[in-house]
Amino acid sequence: MRPFTRLTALACPLPFMGVDTDQLIPARFMSRPRSEGYGDFLLYDRRRDDAGDLDPAFPINDPDRAGAEILVAQRNFGGGSSREAAVYALVDAGFRTVIAPTFGDIFANNAVNNGLLPARVPEADGEAILAAIAGGLREITVDLETQEITAGEIRTSFEIDPISRKKLLNGWDDLDLTQSYADDIAGFAKADAARRPFAHLVNIPRSD
Repeated sequence: MRPFTRLTALACPLPFMGVDTDQLIPARFMSRPRSEGYGDFLLYDRRRDDAGDLDPAFPINDPDRAGAEILVAQRNFGGGSSREAAVYALVDAGFRTVIAPTFGDIFANNAVNNGLLPARVPEADGEAILAAIAGGLREITVDLETQEITAGEIRTSFEIDPISRKKLLNGWDDLDLTQSYADDIAGFAKADAARRPFAHLVNIPRSD
């Protein structure tokens, strides 16, 4: 994955509460190979009208927001089922950050493991950012090293747990994180073998 340090990019508003994973990608698309890309399925049903055509009033369909890499939403983003495909859809649509007051826990973990930053902000600051976008703001800066967001005149900090921050800064998944502790693991194994040699005996197959 690409390391995430600092991003200044076009922002797209999504001023809705409780956008869950079922909305982010409907289940009927999840059988498709990831290699085909999931971006076109992002919010598939919400961004279309009754005839199945793209609704020009839906924020993600706004041509002025095409290419946005930052999505600004309201609380309880990504709740619901544990489907990782919800994150695939966001990443494949080009998003690298979602800013919201709260996230579904499993969604947030899946996001980090796919290089997507879930930035938790105070709800009042999130609403202020959405208002600024409605007033014409286009670009937002998200700095993971300082854990700060700059949106026009608005400057706010965001929360992310330290392990997730470390993984994103380095572009690591869970396996990479484990491998970063290889020396510590080897040191523990060596010390444990000295303390408890009986626990490290090789099992020799019996010959009857």
